[in-house]
Amino acid sequence: MILCSNPKEQYLAHKDQIDQAVQRVLASGWYILGEEVKKFEAEFAGYLGTGHGIGVGNGTEALHLALAACGIGPGDEVITVSHTAVATVAAIELTGATPVLVDIEPDFFTMDVGQLAQALSPRTRAIVPVHLYGQPVDMDGVLSFASAHGLRVVEDCAQAHGATWRGRRVGSFGDFGCFSFYPTKNLGALGDGGIVVTGNSELATSARHLREYGWAERFVSHVPGWNSRLDEIQAAVLRVKLPFLDADNLARKNIAAAYSELANALKLPPIRPEIEHVFHLFVTRSARRDELLQHLRGKGIGAAIHYPAPVHLQPAYRGRLPGAERLPETERAARQILSLPIYPELQPGEVRQVIEAVQDFS
Repeated sequence: MILCSNPKEQYLAHKDQIDQAVQRVLASGWYILGEEVKKFEAEFAGYLGTGHGIGVGNGTEALHLALAACGIGPGDEVITVSHTAVATVAAIELTGATPVLVDIEPDFFTMDVGQLAQALSPRTRAIVPVHLYGQPVDMDGVLSFASAHGLRVVEDCAQAHGATWRGRRVGSFGDFGCFSFYPTKNLGALGDGGIVVTGNSELATSARHLREYGWAERFVSHVPGWNSRLDEIQAAVLRVKLPFLDADNLARKNIAAAYSELANALKLPPIRPEIEHVFHLFVTRSARRDELLQHLRGKGIGAAIHYPAPVHLQPAYRGRLPGAERLPETERAARQILSLPIYPELQPGEVRQVIEAVQDFS
């Protein structure tokens, strides 16, 4: 079986360095918020061009923490999309705020900034654009709208490590950028992990307090907070992998370029001008998606659907999210999308197998 993603192969690609890093932590005797986390926070923030990084437990908590640090809470509304992982909407609701949904663009699968105005209300306090599949959102449009209406911007970068908009890395535009280090991500840990990044020192301080019980100093809670910490072992693993991120993203782009051979069989993902797409996922469209999926799985190709149901059609959210009635492109995409295998260690012969399996479908 050719898997859609394969984090074990990434571990094996850097096994000796990762094993040494883990052993270094185990031998240190310091396992929570030590030197590994501190150094990774600085290294990742430096990679993005932001001044501050705050390591947290996972990507959902990164979004929750960032919104809370921006003062988002009960009675507020936050604009986002339904074509995303449920985590985006779940994080907004964790603050007590209400997610308000807008549709996606038909080509790029990302937020249609032209629809932000119709989602705006007197209670709107923030926008969460999602750089889905590794493709950046139109950040000029998001930032212009946010500035005009006094809104915070919290970027969901869980699938876009290293992606750029007009030469600048995503995560560095908004009040906060939020990343997940789930093992399948472009930069993945060997367990859960996440980070929030910001160029605003005041927001960074607020986020650091919130991630550990509101402590400014140990055991003294100045504000209500909670526990969401990136652990030392995961930070050490991520420090090993970070220097390879750009090369790994290039490998993903080379695989995506090879898949362009399928242009006559599938609608391939178009790339927005002036961006760098990092292909966390390679998402195509097919009017016969379900038949094609079964065909590929029958040939040992681990194709998948990201995501089979948008958030507003999930049982937990159906009928209660504002904006859910005006999402035709989101619902159309959910019926047609299909993810082909893509990860840096995927071999040329395996890429050829995927191509031939798609071409065999009729």
